[in-house]
Amino acid sequence: MDGRMVREIAYDCDVLVIGGGIVGLSTAYAITRAAPGTRVTVLEKEPGPARHQTGRNSGVIHSGIYYRPGSLKAQFAARGAAELIKFCTEYDIAHAVTGKLIVATERDELPRLHALIQRGRENGIPVRELGAAQIEEYEPEVRGLAAIHVATTGVCDFVGVAHRLAEASGALIRYDARATYIDRRPGLGVAVRTDDGTVVRARVLVNCAGLHCDEIARLTGDEPKMRIVPFRGEYYTLARPDLVRGLVYPVPDPAFPFLGVHLTRGIDGSVHIGPNAVPALAREGYDWRTVHPRELGSTLTWPGSWRIARRHWRYGGGELRRSVSKAAFTRAVRRLLPAVTPDDLIPASAGVRAQAVLRDGTLVDDFLIQEGPRTVHVLNAPSPAATASLPIGREVAERALAALTAT
Repeated sequence: MDGRMVREIAYDCDVLVIGGGIVGLSTAYAITRAAPGTRVTVLEKEPGPARHQTGRNSGVIHSGIYYRPGSLKAQFAARGAAELIKFCTEYDIAHAVTGKLIVATERDELPRLHALIQRGRENGIPVRELGAAQIEEYEPEVRGLAAIHVATTGVCDFVGVAHRLAEASGALIRYDARATYIDRRPGLGVAVRTDDGTVVRARVLVNCAGLHCDEIARLTGDEPKMRIVPFRGEYYTLARPDLVRGLVYPVPDPAFPFLGVHLTRGIDGSVHIGPNAVPALAREGYDWRTVHPRELGSTLTWPGSWRIARRHWRYGGGELRRSVSKAAFTRAVRRLLPAVTPDDLIPASAGVRAQAVLRDGTLVDDFLIQEGPRTVHVLNAPSPAATASLPIGREVAERALAALTAT
């Protein structure tokens, strides 16, 4: 019965990707490269690609130094950085390999800095150790007790990369198309209805919906066993960009997946400062005024959210202070860059990180990809996912094509 029905169904595509950020578009690109002739459609609810995490980050090509050896982040970031630079060169997309400093400003940060040196070596990333005087060779205005220089870090135009992936994939990209209902039948395929009433039928569905990936997973009938808890990252632009030559980071706290307030000279020559990390009141809550009661309710009713709050209230309190007080934010920046003043900080666009949180309050610290019948779900792909987008896309494509072959 099912076999006859499958032959009679008029599929609109073989693989349907939900989400037109850099991961979804890289997946579409990888599918058509690996299996030419595969029909791929991408649904994106916005009028263009890369409108959220992809287009609202620091623009940094990460080296992979921070990530646990053997993790997907460690594997994909180092590989992805090299591939991304090659991709940008091939397609004439703005980029620069600038290198970066990770600077210890307090004595209790020195052991963590040394641990990062070891981690970098385990991940195959060359680093140079610097004393206080050597920091000035790279960044004359930056002060610290010690630092490491990571030569393979850079910056690029991730929105430009996303546009090029969309063009080169050969996929049908449908913008202004929000998925509102999904009917998955393991013996038949997946039908997705969009907000304009259109139905798209596919053999396999790939969920790259970023901030909404857990909701899309549940629409398919799969339980992801995590929730996206959105964290807003707030940025400033430096009024005196000549104070910073390249990229400068603090030593991160290993208990958190956030890298701390850092200084980033972008491809346009401007210097971004940030982000901090505060709870957003909506999945796309780019300021305190944006509140979506249903989405906020989803966060507040998830047990993991309260466990995070109880476990990390002191850290969170500091982030909130920096959010509401420019003076507090300035003090955080002056640890690295003493010359900065509040007048140097010009408010810039914020981003929201789609952070997967488990029921027990664990912040998922690696990329998370799960599969269900005829579905592949990308459930945690925050930074460095843009850097790692080409290897992530190949990994997801491989799983999608395996599901397609099995149908």
